[in-house]
Amino acid sequence: MNAVHAVNTHPKAGPALDTASAWWLAALDRIERSTAADPAVRVLQRTVRSLPLGEARALLRGRPLGHPLHPVLVQVPIGCWLSAAVVDAVPGSQRAATALTAVGLAGVAPAAIAGWVDWADLPPEQARVGLAHALSNGVAVGCHTMSLTARLRGRGLKGRLWSWAGLLAVGVTGALGGHIAHRQSGRGGTG
Repeated sequence: MNAVHAVNTHPKAGPALDTASAWWLAALDRIERSTAADPAVRVLQRTVRSLPLGEARALLRGRPLGHPLHPVLVQVPIGCWLSAAVVDAVPGSQRAATALTAVGLAGVAPAAIAGWVDWADLPPEQARVGLAHALSNGVAVGCHTMSLTARLRGRGLKGRLWSWAGLLAVGVTGALGGHIAHRQSGRGGTG
C-alpha cells in the first residue's frame, strides 16, 4: 500500500486532516525515493561509522537499554523548549524561560551524537529521511539559539517568537524522526 492510500484507512478523519495527511505521506514518500542526496548520505554514513568510538558506540546506540538512546536523549531539549514556551505565558518568568532555553540547547549535543551514530547504519530510504530530520533539527537549534540570544539581550518578545518558530521546527523534525522509528520497528528495529 502506498503512502497516499494509507490515509483512507482512518475512518472519519475529516477532509482537512485527510488532505494534510496525504500531503505529508506523499512528501515522506518523495524523500524516501529521491536519490539526490545519496552521495552525501554515503560519505556521511562512512564518516560516522569510521569514528573511533569503541565501546561508546554500543552505549550511544542504546544497546544496554535494549533500544536506541537517541529518543531518550531528545527529551531534554524538547522538554525544556516546550516548558520555556509554557513558562513564557506566566508573567515575570522570563529568567526561567531563558534558563530552560539554555538547558535545552545544552542537551542537543548528546542527543545529536546518539542520533548520528544510529543514522549511520540506516538503509538508504530511512537515511534520506534521517538527513531531512537532521536538517530540521538544525533549524530548531538555530531558532532556539536566536531565542536565547534575544532573551539574554532583554528582547523577550523576540525571544518568544524565535522559541515558537523553534517549536514548529521541533514538531516537523519529531514527525520525521517518528517516521524513521516506525519504519525501523516494521523491520525489526535497530540498536
